[in-house]
Amino acid sequence: MQLTGSEILMECLLREGVDVMFGYPGGAILPTYDAMTKYPQIHHVLVRHEQGASHMADGYARATGRVGVAIATSGPGATNLVTGMATAMMDSSPIVCITGQVPRAAIGSDAFQETDVTGVSLPVTKHNFLVMDVDELAWTVREAFHIARSGRPGPVLIDIPKDVQIAITEFVYPEGEIVLPGYQPRTTANEDELDAAGRLINEAERPIILAGHGILMSGATDELLHLVERSGVPVALTLLGKGALPENHPLSLGMMGMHGTATSNHSIQEADLLIALGMRFDDRVTGNLATYSQHSRKIHVDIDPSEINKNVPVDVGIAGDLRTVITQLLPRIERQQRVDWLARIRDWQEDDDERDILHHDTGDRLLGAQVINDLWLHTGGDAITVTDVGQHQMLEAQYYPHQRPSTLITSGGLGTMGFGFPAAIGAKFGLPHEEVWAIVGDGGFQMTMCELATAVQEKTNVNIAILNNAFLGMVRQWQEFFYEERYHATPMFNPDFCLFADAYGVPNMRVTRREQVEESVAFARSVQGPVLIEYVIEKEDIVYPMVPAGADLHAMIRRPKPGERESA
Repeated sequence: MQLTGSEILMECLLREGVDVMFGYPGGAILPTYDAMTKYPQIHHVLVRHEQGASHMADGYARATGRVGVAIATSGPGATNLVTGMATAMMDSSPIVCITGQVPRAAIGSDAFQETDVTGVSLPVTKHNFLVMDVDELAWTVREAFHIARSGRPGPVLIDIPKDVQIAITEFVYPEGEIVLPGYQPRTTANEDELDAAGRLINEAERPIILAGHGILMSGATDELLHLVERSGVPVALTLLGKGALPENHPLSLGMMGMHGTATSNHSIQEADLLIALGMRFDDRVTGNLATYSQHSRKIHVDIDPSEINKNVPVDVGIAGDLRTVITQLLPRIERQQRVDWLARIRDWQEDDDERDILHHDTGDRLLGAQVINDLWLHTGGDAITVTDVGQHQMLEAQYYPHQRPSTLITSGGLGTMGFGFPAAIGAKFGLPHEEVWAIVGDGGFQMTMCELATAVQEKTNVNIAILNNAFLGMVRQWQEFFYEERYHATPMFNPDFCLFADAYGVPNMRVTRREQVEESVAFARSVQGPVLIEYVIEKEDIVYPMVPAGADLHAMIRRPKPGERESA
C-alpha cells in the first residue's frame, strides 16, 4: 500500500505496541502530527515543554518495562529533549525520541530551526539515526526499538527530515529478524565463570550481594530471592536497585553509598566477598576507590561488558543477562546460615536504629523524614513513588521501603532536577490503575511545574507531594558541612504552591504538622485527577548519614545519638 513517511512511522509505532506518545508539535514534525489523526489507537499527550516529554517517556518505560516514546520538532524542540535522553542513558531506560528535521536540501544551510541533533545527542544516546530515504524508514523504526530495549537498554533518536515525512512509497512492514552486525549482546555465562563464582560464594565467610538496577531490568527478582535464601548472603541495594529484594526481608540491609545505611557501608568495607549484580560501581556507591572494600574478592555480573573492571577490578567478571546467569549459578550454591556474619550486621543495625531521627524527640518541627515515613505508612507502602533529585530523594530511599520491583522511579546517574513530576505523569499513563506519588522538592518542581497544565488537560490522577523547605536543600547541606554555612544562591523565594494549583483548578492542601499527613493522603486519594500537597518542612534539616565526596565509604558523617555530639 502507498503511504507517506509519516504514515509509515505511525504504522510502525503501532506494530511496536506503542499506545501513548508524549510530545509538542512544530513545523518540521507537522506532517507526522497530521498523520496522527489517522491513528487514534496511539494517544498523544501534549506537554508544555519538550524536556517534559522525554521525562514522561522515561517514567512510562521504567514503570512498564516497555519502550517510551517522545516526539518533537527540529532545532530547539529537539535540543530540549537532550536532558531527558541523557537521563535515560545514564539509567539505562529504553526510550525512542523522534524529531523532525529541516528538508534534506536545507540540511547544513543554517535553515530556520535547524540543529544537527544527531551530532548533539551522540554522547547521550545508545544510537541515533538520520533518515535520508523514506524506503529505509520502516526498518529504521524497527531497529531503533530493538536497540532501545535489548541488551543494556537505553535511548535511541530517530531524526526525520520534513520532506521524508511527506514522501510517498510502497509500504510493506519488515517482518524479518533484526540482526545488527557487531551488536549481539551476550546473555549466558560459561562453565568456568560459573564454577569460579560458585566457589567464591561457597567459601566466603563475610559475603555481600550488591543488587542494582539490572536486577529489575532483567526481571531477575525471583532469581535473586532464591540466591539470597539459598546462600544466606545479605543484600545491599543501589538507589535504582530498590525493590530488587523486598526491603522487609531479613537479609535486606537497605541502600548503600553516600546516603545509604551505615550497616550497608560497614558491611561492604568488612566483607570478604562482593557479589555485584547489575550495578556499575559509580562514585556515589564506592566513595574513595583506593579504600573501597580492600580485603574482599569480587564477582561482577552485568549485561554490559564495558562495565566489568571499569571502575573496580574484579576476580570474576561475567557479561550476561542477570536472570539467565543467576539461574545458571544457583545449582552450584551451597545452603548456608552465616550466623557470625549476620550477628555482626545486627550490631550495626541496632546502632542505626538508635540514630534514626524517627526515634528522636523533634518537638513541633515537621521533618522530611517524618513526611516520607508517614506517606509510606498511610499508602501501605504500595504506591509507585517518582522522585526528583535532592534531600527528599534520599529521604524517600531511606524511609519508604519498597517491597515490589520498579515502584521507585528516580534519576540516579544524571541526577536530573525536574525529572520527578513529568516522569510521574508518564508512569501513570503506563500503569493507570496504580497509585502514583510524585515526591518533589520546591526547587526541582519549579523546573517542570508547567506540566501541571498537561496533567490537568489529561485528567492524570497523580498525587504531587512537595517537600518545601525554601532551600535547594542538598546543596545547602553541602554548604553547611563544607563551605562554613555560606548559603549563597540556595535560599529560594517560592510561589504560593497552593495558589499556583488553584490557578489550574487543581485541588490542594498545605500541611504544617505531622498529624496532618494521614489526612493529606486520604484527601489525595479522594481526588480524581491531579492533586497537590505542600508539606512545609524544617528549613535546615540534614540527611544522615553522609559520605563526603571522595571520602572512604566507612567515613560517614552520622546523626548523633540522643545526647551525643556529632561524630564521624
